[in-house]
Amino acid sequence: MPAGVREELAEDYARVQRLLDKIEHGHVHVAVFGRVSVGKSALLNALLGEPRFATSPLHGETRRSEEACWESFDAGGVYLIDTPGINEVAGEARERLAREVATESDLVLFVVDGDLTAAEHEALGWVMHEQSAVILVLNKADRYTEAERATLRQVLLSRLLGRLPEERLVLTSAAPAERIRIRVDAQGHETEERVCPPVDVDELKLRLWAVLEAEGKTLAALNAGLFAGRLSERVAERILAAKQAIGERVIRLYCLSKGVAVGFNPIPGADLVAAVMLDVGMVVHLSRVYGMPFSRVEAGRLVAVISAQLAALMGTAWTLNLVAGLLKLGSGGLSTLATGTAQGAVAYFATYVVGRAAERYLAAGKSWGEGGPKRMVREILDSLDRDSMLREAREEILARLKGRKPTGEK
Repeated sequence: MPAGVREELAEDYARVQRLLDKIEHGHVHVAVFGRVSVGKSALLNALLGEPRFATSPLHGETRRSEEACWESFDAGGVYLIDTPGINEVAGEARERLAREVATESDLVLFVVDGDLTAAEHEALGWVMHEQSAVILVLNKADRYTEAERATLRQVLLSRLLGRLPEERLVLTSAAPAERIRIRVDAQGHETEERVCPPVDVDELKLRLWAVLEAEGKTLAALNAGLFAGRLSERVAERILAAKQAIGERVIRLYCLSKGVAVGFNPIPGADLVAAVMLDVGMVVHLSRVYGMPFSRVEAGRLVAVISAQLAALMGTAWTLNLVAGLLKLGSGGLSTLATGTAQGAVAYFATYVVGRAAERYLAAGKSWGEGGPKRMVREILDSLDRDSMLREAREEILARLKGRKPTGEK
């Protein structure tokens, strides 16, 4: 491969690597702040779907002074932080605590369970002065009727005099209280039973994701446990779309690299090894995007399964590729530019299909679906304009080898 092309592709790889590093190592700190007993710890547990933070009917379960380390949990890149109740400290100490929470967090959930008290109003003002990413959470909403919830929403918004967008006020029920339900059987006998309403934090998860988008912090949150459980359809769609956009960039980079390597490797037969290694590397990177890291051995097995189905369904294209390889062998490795780019374009297309199949497998939780890998690969092939893509791939490979960016690329 020409040195100039190798250097240019190295820059592309570095950009993708930085993207993947941000997904794996970028941290987002989400702190909950509010009075004792508003349900801060319960809210964090509800978001996680498991009891990670201590809760108690007694006030002040999160007993931390403002100088002590706050209780936190790493949910896969998103750190959820429980803080002391603002009514456990007073005066200057409360202001200092509020400012610390705001400045040391990327996003603050300010939790209340009714109208703002004077202390809450003051603390919320300090937080909003230091931090733009604030969500006001009205927890324990299950205690109120629909009419009462609507009234509380209007009152809270009016207290803030337009400083908080309406969509940043979210109602939740992190730990709904048990209710008595009367059952009446066919004979008219009544039986009392206790039922616990379902936890309701879906709207908060959606709003959290929207704020992270607005603040440019979604990469660090893609695979967080916070967003990995039962999600509302809207949240799940937005997270999947973000992963697919990143996955497309990864796949396209490997397609180009393989196209150039296969079409212009001067050693006959060596391009097959390079091709396989590039496909394996691509699947390893895609597995990181989807939060299910593969070893190179696992990725190699997946590539083998997909490639076997692709070879069976795309026999003609693979035959052309083989013929081009034989031409290279017969001419001592001195294949023409036309032959090389044609072979490279086929390799580009094949890697794109492998990448798309691996991505769908990962997005489905490491599942092929009902039809197995053959059906999945066939559906991907049917969805692509093969001739158009081969033409575009050839143009892109030529453009790179001539030392210029393809049309439309910055």
